[in-house]
Amino acid sequence: MRIRAQRDDLADVLARANRAVGTRTALPVLQGLLCEVAGKTLKVTGTDLDVTVRTHAEVEVIEEGRAVIPGRLLSEAVRKMPSGMVTLGVSDNDIEIQGNGPRFTLRPLTVEDFPTQEEVAGEGVQVDGDALAEAINQVTVAASGDGARPILTGVLFETTDSGLRLVATDSYRLAKRELPGVGMEGTGLVPARGLRELPRTIGAPKVTAQLREREAVFTSERGSLRLRLIDGNFPKYQTLLPDTYPNEVVLDKDELLDALGRVSLVAEDHIPVRLKLMEGGVEVAVSRQDVGAETEHLAGDYKGVDEEVSIAFNPRYLGDGVSALSGEKVRIRVIDGYKPSVIDNGSDAEFLYLLMPVRV
Repeated sequence: MRIRAQRDDLADVLARANRAVGTRTALPVLQGLLCEVAGKTLKVTGTDLDVTVRTHAEVEVIEEGRAVIPGRLLSEAVRKMPSGMVTLGVSDNDIEIQGNGPRFTLRPLTVEDFPTQEEVAGEGVQVDGDALAEAINQVTVAASGDGARPILTGVLFETTDSGLRLVATDSYRLAKRELPGVGMEGTGLVPARGLRELPRTIGAPKVTAQLREREAVFTSERGSLRLRLIDGNFPKYQTLLPDTYPNEVVLDKDELLDALGRVSLVAEDHIPVRLKLMEGGVEVAVSRQDVGAETEHLAGDYKGVDEEVSIAFNPRYLGDGVSALSGEKVRIRVIDGYKPSVIDNGSDAEFLYLLMPVRV
């Protein structure tokens, strides 16, 4: 196997596939990238068995073949080459990477040990790639990073009468996004960690998606992303969403984010930020005995059955939800200081963020 390609083109395809390579694995071969050369195309595959990225690039093919090369070393070696053409090839038992002067020699991994995957059957459903990427970014902020609770590390994909719904929760917050008109059939729990890689690896204006029995598959002109589904039953999240909220306030999104940024100078994740909803807006306050306090008022439009309502939140969780909103406004709907509140932009019914209050 031997090819020549522009450094930047080669570095791009390797870096995207390398995002699926496991950093900690009992199988050394999974730290490698499978490089396959045929015709005028280089195909590169990286996987940790849960997440698989396959990308491709048009290159100058000198000799066809295939090899498994340590992913991080290969990607970094190509990236650090001088600008211009780079040659990558297998010579005897070595991998040679040569640019305009520098030359690396790496030891290959065993091709036969690299896991094989069948080709994806079926056409799937074509969706707007930008809308899908936005939806993924919005809901994955609420997914758990705790591997001890694998069900909460996933995003629920489920078919609705109007299209597709994405839901994630870590039991402290919940994010729900509707994608009307997307006729993706089936239900599956897709790992959030892998979904976050979609825009970075195969993101494109058009993406084809399908849910299979054991995996979710996304393809575009840039390659494919395959994610092994998580086994288990997702929490019955519908019961967390009340039908009505007696109190609400509408604020400027950027002003609230700026205020939360100032709050973070005093607070940490375990120090709640207090919001007092009242006529004219919201009072934002945080205090920490060993540091100090910060208080300010944000102008807003408040309406509700109560003259004022006080509620406290984890400041980072609140900031995550506000940042995920589209538009210039944020609406906070509250029942009281003890029940879940819902955050949205007040005009878009496609996305909402539910947040559990902190008892103080």
